[in-house]
Amino acid sequence: MDVSTTESSAEQMQVYRLTKSKYAGDISGTGAAINPGRWNRKGSPVLYTGINPEIALLETIVHLPPMLSPVLDMLTLEIPDDSTLTLQDSDLPANWSDYPAPTILSEIGQRWIENGKQLALQVPSCIIKTSSILVLNCQHPKYREVKIVERTPFPLDPRLIKQTIR
Repeated sequence: MDVSTTESSAEQMQVYRLTKSKYAGDISGTGAAINPGRWNRKGSPVLYTGINPEIALLETIVHLPPMLSPVLDMLTLEIPDDSTLTLQDSDLPANWSDYPAPTILSEIGQRWIENGKQLALQVPSCIIKTSSILVLNCQHPKYREVKIVERTPFPLDPRLIKQTIR
């Protein structure tokens, strides 16, 4: 697998996370360690974020049960911009965007976590492949530099989650 590492100065970049308000202050990765996602295994604390608020929204609403409208907050996080491993669509197995997620993805993510070289893993969104999410390794030494720079209530338009149960 050919991957590239983004190297830059010690500048900061902003990423976004849409989450239930009651959990918005917790960026420890505990939720993902308990309920693993596409890119991590159970027991591995990571934080799933998006490169913009729109992908953070889409990545959240695909997981909401029909007709449920939780109270949400949008977080803007500042992360170091010099420690990101970027995987492109072409770096991943052909079935990487399937649902449910193929096990190979959590294995790739687990190797990245255990390698411990980069704070962030940037991967294509399986919802919109032209956009990206960043998975943050909460155990990486640079994670202490991650800061919540803004937290705002996010009223969810009910039309986004109105679904017919079949």
